[in-house]
Amino acid sequence: MLQSFTFSPFAENTYVVADEAGVTHREAVVIDPGCYDQAEKEALSNFLDSNHLTIKAVWLTHAHLDHVFGCAYLKRRYGVSVFMHANEQVILNDTPNRAAMYGLRGFEPFEIDGYIKEGDTLTVGSRAFEVRFVPGHAPGHVAFVNHADRYVIGGDVLFRESVGRTDFPYCNAADLKRSITGQLYTLPDDYIVYPGHMDSTTIGHEKKHNPYVRG
Repeated sequence: MLQSFTFSPFAENTYVVADEAGVTHREAVVIDPGCYDQAEKEALSNFLDSNHLTIKAVWLTHAHLDHVFGCAYLKRRYGVSVFMHANEQVILNDTPNRAAMYGLRGFEPFEIDGYIKEGDTLTVGSRAFEVRFVPGHAPGHVAFVNHADRYVIGGDVLFRESVGRTDFPYCNAADLKRSITGQLYTLPDDYIVYPGHMDSTTIGHEKKHNPYVRG
């Protein structure tokens, strides 16, 4: 199961990955929980509860504000651990300041429980995800690649005919391009990219049509 939600004023895509129906004790992970207000938080928890999913963890592609709004809520409600790349700690530490700058009161601070890195294999039920390090939009940005189901949850690195912004603190345009060409465009063309914003795309489509980074 792969279910997406679009949350917050930033229209951020949150993903739930879980075992398919019929599997007992269905494990699930939430990737980039961007649920901002109480209604969005309840929409996510209602989906998890109604599908009888046991939340194993929260995985973050990166720690920008719009991707972490729901972390404290999920930790409090389900007792789950949150994982990200260590290089994102500097981003997370500044998140309360960024929330204040945008006038957003929906951010609740939380602690990270562990770090993930390039080459790690993360599992949820019978599904395995390769962690790929894709900095540029953020210094510790990662992507989660499911080779069995042929897709990647890529955060804010690669969008449909666009790429992630590099005008925030700690961004680097050259790193972003290297991440796309070296870590994403090396995947087979039919792999689906589920991004942090907007609609999904494929590796092959972006290699041919992305105006910022061609394959």
